[in-house]
Amino acid sequence: MATAASFFCLGLFFSSITVLFWGMLPIALKLSGGFSDPITLTWLRFTVAGAILLLWQWQRGKLGEFRSLSRNHWLRLFAAGSFLIVNYTLFAWSLDFMHPGSAQLSFQTSPLLLALGSLIFLKEQVRWQQWLCFAVLAAGMIIFFHPVLRGDLPGDSSTIALGFGIVQVSAASWCVYALLQKSLYHRLSSANILLAIYLFALVVMLPFTHPAELVLMSTTDMLIAGFCCLNTVIAYGAFAQAMRYWQTVQVSAAVALTPIAAFILTEVSVSLSWWPEVITSSHADSLSLFGMGLVVSAAITVQLLSVQFAKQANRRAAAIQLTAETKTLT
Repeated sequence: MATAASFFCLGLFFSSITVLFWGMLPIALKLSGGFSDPITLTWLRFTVAGAILLLWQWQRGKLGEFRSLSRNHWLRLFAAGSFLIVNYTLFAWSLDFMHPGSAQLSFQTSPLLLALGSLIFLKEQVRWQQWLCFAVLAAGMIIFFHPVLRGDLPGDSSTIALGFGIVQVSAASWCVYALLQKSLYHRLSSANILLAIYLFALVVMLPFTHPAELVLMSTTDMLIAGFCCLNTVIAYGAFAQAMRYWQTVQVSAAVALTPIAAFILTEVSVSLSWWPEVITSSHADSLSLFGMGLVVSAAITVQLLSVQFAKQANRRAAAIQLTAETKTLT
């Protein structure tokens, strides 16, 4: 019988795998820019992940869920797929303008954008403590990019600003996808939602791809492209397994450390002189690192607060129900 200690160790293992692979992904995507455009590579990643997931779901007998979908559900599913395509493609494109770790850190605005989306479209409440976390996150982002804002990087400032803007559009697209996905959970499992999106992307993106690029890849290029494809499957698979052994807030807090992993892995690559013509040091000073710490801390705290507020709401709802039942009996 599994013990609490074994659950903790398994959760830690799978969460670490998720953070490691998501931390390596921006480096691999930046390297892929030398042999493939973002649309073609994203299409390849979706195709491979879709094929693997299709076989997995078919073997488990889970494909029957799609029979219960209405026309409205299919439209929402395809809309979610469209926004996820934009998310994947733009993030890969942003790496033409940004350091891998900076791109990962810039994506940490997604909790703020998701909260705003939930507030506007789902009418969910956002507490003042969460707004405070978002303010700290914004301040940390400004501090991290202070060399750009001060003009200390005269030749790169506009380029980095463009990359940051692309990441924000990517993050906003991911948030719309997440909100649409949430509306489908009562009909489809998360695995089937991703399966439908991958297969949808395979068809929709094909006319805009350049498969000839993939035929001309060298052995090294094939290894990088293969890693990008398997990264999609391994990272999300490890994430799903981590959710089995840890609470959602624990996994979310661990995943918030991804930018730090990306920075460390990038600096390791630079120190070992791997791909020096493509991967360069961020040259982050102590103030920038402090800003990164604020962003990561705010991202973790907002996850902890969200769970705490959800528990309080559940307790209040249970107390109201109990009071109502008591009054009925009397």
